[in-house]
Amino acid sequence: MNLQTLLLISKDSELRQLVEAAAPQTQIHSTDRVSEGLSLCSEISPDLIIGEGNPRTLAPLLEYASQTPESPPVLAIGERHSVKDAVEIMRAGAVDYLTKPVLPEDLQVAIAQALPWSRKVPSVSPHDPFVSIISISSQMNLMKQLAKEVAATDATVLITGESGTGKELFAEAIHRCSLRAGGPLITLNCAGIPENLLEAELFGYESGAFTDAKRSKPGRFQMAEGGTIFLDEIGEMSPTAQAKLLRVLENHTIDPLGDTRSRKVNIRIIAATNEDLLAHIKAGRFRLDLYYRLNVYQLRIPPLRERLEDIEPILLIFLERAKQERGCRIRAIAPAALAVLQNHDWPGNVRELHNVVEWLTITCKAEIIQPAHLPASVQTALPTDCLSQSSKPSLLAFGLSFQEMEQQMLEEALRKSSGNVSEASRLLKMTRNTLRYRMAKYHLQ
Repeated sequence: MNLQTLLLISKDSELRQLVEAAAPQTQIHSTDRVSEGLSLCSEISPDLIIGEGNPRTLAPLLEYASQTPESPPVLAIGERHSVKDAVEIMRAGAVDYLTKPVLPEDLQVAIAQALPWSRKVPSVSPHDPFVSIISISSQMNLMKQLAKEVAATDATVLITGESGTGKELFAEAIHRCSLRAGGPLITLNCAGIPENLLEAELFGYESGAFTDAKRSKPGRFQMAEGGTIFLDEIGEMSPTAQAKLLRVLENHTIDPLGDTRSRKVNIRIIAATNEDLLAHIKAGRFRLDLYYRLNVYQLRIPPLRERLEDIEPILLIFLERAKQERGCRIRAIAPAALAVLQNHDWPGNVRELHNVVEWLTITCKAEIIQPAHLPASVQTALPTDCLSQSSKPSLLAFGLSFQEMEQQMLEEALRKSSGNVSEASRLLKMTRNTLRYRMAKYHLQ
């Protein structure tokens, strides 16, 4: 292994000792001023820069590090735990942010994660695509680290998690970190395409394959050649399409509709779902063998209610974007208002938080968000566990079996929607395919 070079910019002698202990195989140069550090960069060509300071003092360093892809990554260390400073420094291009006092084990992990991104490793970009996934929580940072590790392989990945947690962002970051980053990333929402068109969309078709096929059309698998295909809402795939997808995973071949020849494809598959695939398997709606093929490496993205510390940095990022796009005047959130948001259950996760921020940019005329500025949907909602058991209505009191209760809910939803399946599925909070299956189960077609 080639000896790597590290530049430390800090006035703290104890920090140098920590760095020397954390990176024993690294040649370390140090200075106490950013200006001197920038001058040293041209002489020593460091693989990593560790800079101590705040967003203002580190600004010239971060600007230098973001100038070209060959520039070294910057690991920032701050004097105090400030979410605002962390967000600002990370947005400016730092690969990580630690606060003092720095624990030796944290510093060792941060250096180990940052050094592989140096310009001396040509196969990997020094700019981390996962930086766009804003988080300070240990759960999300672990998920990002695991995703980085699997990105370096060509393994099939299954991303699970509730709607709005950021599964597509993870898929995109994995692709951009992989050896296939130079190839296309093709995305397909399996629930957004009618079942009778899904196979043609995935595998393509030849001219004359069916009535309206006047000319050949390549499928998404062919379009993803040399790159990655991201299959969102994989649980909504039809049984026939599932069988064909299994063949792709096993043999790396596809069969376009109307074609007598199989075609080889060179692709990586990332799938995602917000549903319980094991429950689908038990119900006979998803193939067990396909599940095992897809579930080579699973990433579970935690919902927002399990990482409440991420609410503030995500909100600040959304506000910053609104400021750049529309001149939003809001610059901060009061602790009392933040406490209200952290008491909310966030069933819509980050997507719901984004909607709240959009609402605030329209209605809030102050510079700091106060509790009174928040929408009623987050002010009045209480976490489920705050409700006493005595206040919850007992469904058992109706004297109905589970099947009878389910059938009555289906009938009510269809009656309220005047038979519109899409509207009924929205009322029941289930997908159209799942609703159609349950309608057939109770002969409600």
